Amino acid sequence: MKVILVRHGDADADIPEGLEDEARALTTRARLALPGHFAPLVARIGVPNMMFMSPLTRAVQTATLLAQALGYEGPLKTNRTLFPDGPVGAIDALLKDRLGETIVLVGHQPSMGSTAAHFLGLGSFPRPFAPGTVVGIERPDDNLASGKLLFYAAPGQPIAEGASIDTQS
Repeated sequence: MKVILVRHGDADADIPEGLEDEARALTTRARLALPGHFAPLVARIGVPNMMFMSPLTRAVQTATLLAQALGYEGPLKTNRTLFPDGPVGAIDALLKDRLGETIVLVGHQPSMGSTAAHFLGLGSFPRPFAPGTVVGIERPDDNLASGKLLFYAAPGQPIAEGASIDTQS
């Protein structure tokens, strides 16, 4: 199984009047920049079998931009396990029937960093999980407790390949 973890892009700091944090949208700058950030990742990710996203506005917008970049025409499914404080175990349960597939998960911090660390068998993820960061992890179908880091792509930085990323914790 290949799992692609994505933190939503930069969101507006202001909460829309009368609404909650869930309604914060991507900044105009993020909406314009994310497609260019995602473009060089298309060959590494391919067309996923499924995309899951947090139901918060900024994650939905990020997932939509990524789906367009990847040419993904399947459903974009919202899932509450991808909330900022979503438990890693719930994300494991979301993936249990998806062996051998490529799955994209679009969520928030701290859950994306915690999930990456968990999938890699680390105490913590060794790189910043800034807004817009994309991390690819290969998880063996016979042992979902540990995986291999494929790439790390933070906005504005060169893409780091798995072997060149320090994952010692």
